[in-house]
Amino acid sequence: MDLQSEIKWIEAALSESKDPTFIKAVKNMIQSMRKVKQSMSTERISIEQYNRELDESIAQIENGEFHTQDEVEKMAKEW
Repeated sequence: MDLQSEIKWIEAALSESKDPTFIKAVKNMIQSMRKVKQSMSTERISIEQYNRELDESIAQIENGEFHTQDEVEKMAKEW
């Protein structure tokens, strides 16, 4: 598939999804990629930012905002 086909496929998969956790996971992945891209084009993040991101991640895990390996494998089969 070419890039435009890949984008259309992703858009369709997102539009068809009824799982808010899946949508949030994709959103978080995009935000993380943007942060990485931004940090690569500028400077390394500060220790404070690093610790904030760790705290946010730990809070998400404690709030149950994660998927098990089995759940991810089942989700991937639905793509």
